[in-house]
Parts: sequence; C-alpha cells; structure tokens
Amino acid sequence: MLANDYQQILQTLVNHRVDFIVIGAVSAVLNGAPLNTFDVDVVHSREPENVDRLLAALKELDAFYRFQPERRIRPDTSHLISPGHQLLQTKFGHADFLGSVTKQRTYQDLLPHTTEIAITEDLSVKVLNLEMLIALKEELGQEKDLAVLPLLRRTLEERRRADSRG
Repeated sequence: MLANDYQQILQTLVNHRVDFIVIGAVSAVLNGAPLNTFDVDVVHSREPENVDRLLAALKELDAFYRFQPERRIRPDTSHLISPGHQLLQTKFGHADFLGSVTKQRTYQDLLPHTTEIAITEDLSVKVLNLEMLIALKEELGQEKDLAVLPLLRRTLEERRRADSRG
C-alpha cells in the first residue's frame, strides 16, 4: 500500500510522538487513490514541544535541505516553527515538512479534516481526507495539482458509493 521508505519516515515521526498530518499524494494513496509520488508531505504542529520532538526525529532520519545537498544544511527550530515549507532529504527519501498550506492553514486548522489510518498493525497516522485534499489542490491551482483532481474526485465518488452500500 505504501512504499517502505515513506513508511519508515512516518514510523520515525510516530516513534518520536510528533503531531503531524499526512497530506499530498501519500494521503491520496492511503485514502485509496492509485497514485505514485516522489516524496511524503506532512503538516506539523508548530507548538514548541512538538518542534523539539520533530527535530529529534529529523536527526534520526539524517534530514537535510535538498536545495544544496552538498552542504547538508539541517533544519533548526526557527525553520520548523515558521509557516514555511522545509523540503528535506532523509536517509529514506524526500520528505516535505510544512508549517502551513494554502490560505495559511495550520495543523490545527486541518485536524478536523483528518482520519486515522492504520498503515500496519503498529503504525497509524492522521491523514487528510479526500474532500480537503481536493480543496487544497484546487486552491493551489498548479498544473501538477490540477492534473490529479479527476483521479481524486473519482476515488472520492467510489468511496462514497462503497460507504452507502455497506
């Protein structure tokens, strides 16, 4: 269901008790959409205690910024407490940590639009629901976001049909 590398990133975050929500293509996959992706996107709580836990997880993941990999610049508290996007390389692949998404939606704003999904028996994560994921993609309006909208809408329709039958 989920590439093992992304699973390892999420497991590390869970092990460190980081408050986060999986968004983007990985959330679509976990909601049943047949997509591929090259990274895992999460919106994290920017509360100081959570940022401390996130920094510990990122250290374990050997995370550094992708834009100049030869310099291996690592995120710090000021980066993770901001509403910005931290585009990182980890030992398990690319991971983007977002302080907020469109219209400055934070972890707290998105929390009511999540479901808890079990990836394995020992790993459950908060995942953005398809309705909100579709809304975010529409708001972003970038070509890559618009391209996946028909697939996301179809997946949502199929899930609603399945829910209504049983």
